[in-house]
Amino acid sequence: MCGRYTLTIDPDELQQAFGLTEPPPAGLAPRYNIAPTQPVAVIANGESRRLELFKWGLIPSWAKDPAIGNRLINARAETLAEKPSFRTALKKRRCLVLADGFYEWKKEGRTKTPMYIQLKDGRPFAFAGLWESWKAPDDDAQGIVRTCTIITTTPNPLVGKIHDRMPVILAPKDYGVWLTPGELPAEKALPLLKAFPASQMKAVAVSPRVNNPAFDSRECVLPV
Repeated sequence: MCGRYTLTIDPDELQQAFGLTEPPPAGLAPRYNIAPTQPVAVIANGESRRLELFKWGLIPSWAKDPAIGNRLINARAETLAEKPSFRTALKKRRCLVLADGFYEWKKEGRTKTPMYIQLKDGRPFAFAGLWESWKAPDDDAQGIVRTCTIITTTPNPLVGKIHDRMPVILAPKDYGVWLTPGELPAEKALPLLKAFPASQMKAVAVSPRVNNPAFDSRECVLPV
């Protein structure tokens, strides 16, 4: 599972790192404790690479109740092609969810220690994600809501010592394939959804203050 993460990199660096075709939205502030249901920075598949803000928690276009999004913050890579909530999005609506670190909780007896996991060089990266557009079927006044989910897979040896799942971190060379406009066959998409190499990652214990999603400051990522 991936339930919290960070994006603290300067917007200019994001534009360069991900080849954005236009500057990120104004006012994009560093985030140290991004939680489900909040706006998150994504690049949706299409003809251009634009950074947009989608709500974290996928609401399928056919859903009657948007509360379903609270349960669909993650999608298992192994069942994407079969699950009704994800199979169409896998074919047509894929995205990069931008991050520079994520949290998992290591269980030790009765305690759970928050661990902050990054790439060793601290550079930003992209989770593999899916996105949807949703509109309330009986509310013409409500606009379209765009939402996303983060894909997870079996963990590499580093993350496996902490948790039994990890988010899929795409290799930069695979961004172009994942962001293919329109349909992408499952046989081309699914092989990309694998654990990132443990040798390129690091993990450190951090303050339990990150347990509270209302707390969003640099203190969240400081080693304890």
